[in-house]
Amino acid sequence: MSRPSNRQLTLNLFIYPGGHHEAAWRHPSSDARRLLDITYYQELARQAEAAKLDAVFLADGPSLPENVRYASRFRLEPITLLTGVATATERIGLIATASTTYLEPYNLARLFASLDHISRGRAGWNIVTTGASQAAANFGLETHPVHADRYARAREFLEAVTALWDSWEDDALVIDRESGIFADTSKIHRIDHAGALLRVAGPLNVPRSPQGRPVYVQAGSSKDGRAFAAAYAEAIFTAHQTLGDARDFYADIKARVKSEGRDPDQVRVLPGISPFIGSTEAEALELQEEFDELIQPEYSLHQLDQLLGVDLRGYDLDGPFPADVLPTTGDRQESSRFKLVADIVRREAPTIRQLLRRLAGARGHWVTAGAPEQIADRIEEWFTGSAADGFNIMPPYLPGGFDAFTGHVVPILRKRGLFRTEYEGSTLREHYGLQRPPSRFGAALRGAENRW
Repeated sequence: MSRPSNRQLTLNLFIYPGGHHEAAWRHPSSDARRLLDITYYQELARQAEAAKLDAVFLADGPSLPENVRYASRFRLEPITLLTGVATATERIGLIATASTTYLEPYNLARLFASLDHISRGRAGWNIVTTGASQAAANFGLETHPVHADRYARAREFLEAVTALWDSWEDDALVIDRESGIFADTSKIHRIDHAGALLRVAGPLNVPRSPQGRPVYVQAGSSKDGRAFAAAYAEAIFTAHQTLGDARDFYADIKARVKSEGRDPDQVRVLPGISPFIGSTEAEALELQEEFDELIQPEYSLHQLDQLLGVDLRGYDLDGPFPADVLPTTGDRQESSRFKLVADIVRREAPTIRQLLRRLAGARGHWVTAGAPEQIADRIEEWFTGSAADGFNIMPPYLPGGFDAFTGHVVPILRKRGLFRTEYEGSTLREHYGLQRPPSRFGAALRGAENRW
């Protein structure tokens, strides 16, 4: 696949409260007392904007993890939070996570359309199907839907919510004082979605937003996740430990996108990277060791149980990881993160403690330590080596870890011509180099039965 010679990195700041290392809140470089303070997030977003990053991204889940005793595991609702961030910024993209399993299309469409209007076209939707089984009880369900069923709902959900965002044509809002016409109702359409799982009449009660619809972001790398991403995603968040695995994923997803009749250059593949940065590699490794020494095994073992479905409490932490306890059947096998961790076990044969430390930095994303030039070299190698279109920057601690990246790594990337010096556009689609999608309701359908 040919790629333009002037291709540049896409860089997002992935804000994880306190930082991505599980023990970050215990380190003196972090301030966990500000995690409910909107100014904390506004300051991080303004810093990302000053560095000309593409977007800030917030993860989310509709339940409280059981291990909040040992780490910052609560979340402010991301669309509300990013609305507050929008008022304090001008250009940075704003990507919020929302679940197709535990929301309804109409409410979600309205929320994101509102964010896109308020931010003047900077909204992105990280589409998730929710893996946490405890969420079911929060929504009146006895059991959490299985992996395949969640993706079946997600596909229908995307069809319905996209139609809602299209239900107002771009010029439907007239506001003509002389004629007394506020909106041209021939350009506002019912969608009358009646699928196997969802029924939505429409139209949306919010006019079409500046980007037409938010940027579609997706983070699943399982078989179902890849097929879903190929059909819908415009940016894909992914996790890889090695350059080889990242290249394989990149080639596979681009080929899948092409097979769907879509342009592979209109889809950004963005692995996560969590860099410990020091003036030298030795200093960076020493910093990483400081954080790893703060790990609480009870928390780490619980995290491992959530990823793999194995309870290793009672095992010798300094003994070899018992690979024979890994499940070989069941829904968990469909998880891309399960496969990533299982591959580490098979490839490296770590002790349990070594694996806990390996995952403590960013839950399976690429953790690396080095001087600024080394971090820039590694980013460039993946970017130019057909492994990534850019990265989600996952600072191990905040704000200091992001200070080091923007202050020392970004200038090197910029000097090498790999990253912008100024924004060329004002919307997230423009930052990503994505086309604005047309409404499916055009002149040919005006006056048809779907007219509102």
